[in-house]
Amino acid sequence: MALTGARTYVGFGFGAIQAGLFLYEAYRSGNFARLVVAEVMPDLVANLRQTDGNYTLNIAHPDRVESVRIGPVEIYDPAVAADRECLIEALTEAQEAGTAIPSVTFYRSAGPGSLHRLLAESLRRKAAGNGPAAVVYAAENHNHAAEILEEAVLGELPGQKQDAARAPVQYLNTVIGKMSGVASDREAIARHELVPITPQVPRAFLVEAFNRIQISRIGSWGLGTPQFRRGIEVFEEKEDLIPFEEAKLYGHNATHALGAYVGALVGAERMADLAAVPGALPLLRAAFLKESGEALVRKHAGVDPLFSREGYTQYADDLLARMTNAYLLDTVERVGRDPARKLGWDDRLVGTMRVALGQGVEPPRYAFGAAAALAVLEPSILEGVTPATALLGPLWRDASPDPVEAEAMLSRIEASLHRLRAWGEAGFGDLERIFEGESDV
Repeated sequence: MALTGARTYVGFGFGAIQAGLFLYEAYRSGNFARLVVAEVMPDLVANLRQTDGNYTLNIAHPDRVESVRIGPVEIYDPAVAADRECLIEALTEAQEAGTAIPSVTFYRSAGPGSLHRLLAESLRRKAAGNGPAAVVYAAENHNHAAEILEEAVLGELPGQKQDAARAPVQYLNTVIGKMSGVASDREAIARHELVPITPQVPRAFLVEAFNRIQISRIGSWGLGTPQFRRGIEVFEEKEDLIPFEEAKLYGHNATHALGAYVGALVGAERMADLAAVPGALPLLRAAFLKESGEALVRKHAGVDPLFSREGYTQYADDLLARMTNAYLLDTVERVGRDPARKLGWDDRLVGTMRVALGQGVEPPRYAFGAAAALAVLEPSILEGVTPATALLGPLWRDASPDPVEAEAMLSRIEASLHRLRAWGEAGFGDLERIFEGESDV
């Protein structure tokens, strides 16, 4: 399919989300004449240029993997002066842009090719030349990524230029529940018949087909200004993203992590292997519905059909099928990486416990997940050598939790460690049976 539209899209970071969501949906929409991306890895820039900007994306469906070719995409290295100018020129004419980089901390860097400097200069030119209005999708996993990005960009401009630069652009937060990754093992790529990004790049993008992405609602640019029309039409605008961000963190991410740490303890390699672990899928579904779901439905009832018993049940069942999709090749190691971060006070496991208790819901299954994450982080904890507080105290210190609430979390996690040890000593039997009768809806 050729690029036949009239719009320009510019992305930052040529990873799986940029390639498999933003560029793919922009390409598929037929609304864009130019697809442009900034990438800091020179070899990836050179290799994509060798294929005239065409790359391959592998899409995991429930029953197969589909390989699609996308392009042409213009790719530029912001560390190269000539490429920087091309990026600024593209941003100046762009109606949509998207950041998909590792963290909001990468919005600013010391060099002239820093993301915030490129955006600032393009906005200065856009304002001076009456360029088109634009939106910037901030895809980093942070509730206020858009606000952080806007502050960084405006801070690069003199005070008298800020209002003019602010006028033509809106920064949008996103909730991206799309699972994706990059396969780098040559043998696995060949065994699963994945197609590399380009013939010269020994890696393959593999993303799920899911594309129901929520974004901030786009406001008006002023009286008499037509409503902005997105070229990437598939995204869903929401007035308030916080409830959906909580559903992702305390529903999707929390249950994904719970499954990964249970899988790690029984020696599962892939998330799809959880289907063979006795009681694992019923455990995950019960956690989703009786703990996360019950709490979030109570907290956000009436905000959206998602936050109803029926809506959240559909959400959970869809996600469980996607999490264990064998064609996605998702590994327990990838989903469970960095257990110290995922045990943080506000993160997916302890954070979900806190939200549940705040709504009067007991969270024994997520407490079990926190215990399993501790066992992955420090296996000696299963031998009773290391108390949970010795590990969790330092992880929670910066959050300065209320001592009473912290004790409530610790007591539940300690009880779950006893349950976890008993489960292992019994030969890892049916998981959900050990929770029968608890936190029923």
